Amino acid sequence: MSGRRLQRPHELERGVRDILDEVRTGGDAAVIRLTERFDHAELGPEELGVDPRELEGSVGVLERDVLNGLRTAIANVRAVAQAQLRETVAVDLPEGQRVEVAEVPVRRAGVYVPGGRAPYPSTVVMCAVTARVAGVEQVAVCAPPGPGGRAHPVILAACVLCGVSEVYRMGGAQAIAALAYGTESVPAVDVIVGPGNAWVTEAKRQVYGQVGIDGLAGPSELAVLATAGADPELIALDLLAQAEHGPDSPLWLISPERGLIQAVEARAAGLQVVEVDSALAGLRAVEEIAPEHLQLIGEEAEQLAGRVRRAGCVFVGPGAGTAFGDYVAGSNHVLPTGGAARFQSALSVATFRRRMARVSLPGEAPVRLAPAGAALARAEGFPLHAESMERRA
Repeated sequence: MSGRRLQRPHELERGVRDILDEVRTGGDAAVIRLTERFDHAELGPEELGVDPRELEGSVGVLERDVLNGLRTAIANVRAVAQAQLRETVAVDLPEGQRVEVAEVPVRRAGVYVPGGRAPYPSTVVMCAVTARVAGVEQVAVCAPPGPGGRAHPVILAACVLCGVSEVYRMGGAQAIAALAYGTESVPAVDVIVGPGNAWVTEAKRQVYGQVGIDGLAGPSELAVLATAGADPELIALDLLAQAEHGPDSPLWLISPERGLIQAVEARAAGLQVVEVDSALAGLRAVEEIAPEHLQLIGEEAEQLAGRVRRAGCVFVGPGAGTAFGDYVAGSNHVLPTGGAARFQSALSVATFRRRMARVSLPGEAPVRLAPAGAALARAEGFPLHAESMERRA
């Protein structure tokens, strides 16, 4: 058993490359042409960007419970993001030099909000709030246009509530291309974040290096490690809720309790079931999968939680359903999939910040360091590096 790896058919790779090239050379006109082709929306040259008046009016059309839900999500995601910020660290070394490691934000970030079956304002919250807390000056959001080329009001309202005023009606690989390379209407960004379909994911893969990305998203996934005392009805509900993301969402049930497995299977189909000898064996199975979401339910949940090393986000105890993390818990729902939790983290302020060293060599520090540095430089065949250091000694 192992986590899945993203596969990219050659047709997808070539198709995405063609779109990226078309936008890179054609700019706005290419984006508009591709938007009509893929989203069946006809936009004029001035309609890629959402008008500020349309943005401002969007909050007023939301139902009150949706508005309150967005405000709760924003407040909690902001609080968790703020806790991730780090102060500059300074290290004084024996030879007298000082190295400071500072975190500095990127200047511009692009947020991709998927369309498809429904709008996803929660993605706006997860990405835009975190970018703002990280200190990003300019955040641009793009989402596929809906019927008639309109941007969905709930997406626009989420942008307003998150302090984003730069919003574009564009989706797919062409949106990633516009954000990465820039067009007449869309200034290029430094980092692109947010999940999308296979075309969006492949586009992010191909533009990586031109810009930073948060990761390569596959289908959303959930593994439940259930031990004695867990409620099978609640487990089944959580697995079925995760299946709402789509028929390709992998669902795992891992447990040493045969009766519990049978009770869950009677309520939810399409599961990958792993029966194990013990809770610790179940944890080893989880570590092989490295799932996007992991729920620990049952009497041993708390004991197991501290041992988990490979998961995108861990939900501990009967009250901690994955659905809370998708919306209002405060954790970020942009998570590594396909086994990438072995090496990749959730979207965080670190996604939008760079670590930059600042080096100062006052007083006698150059004298003390030059002999060692010059010897290494000459050993590598760089005599002018050596002289540069020795001149300061």
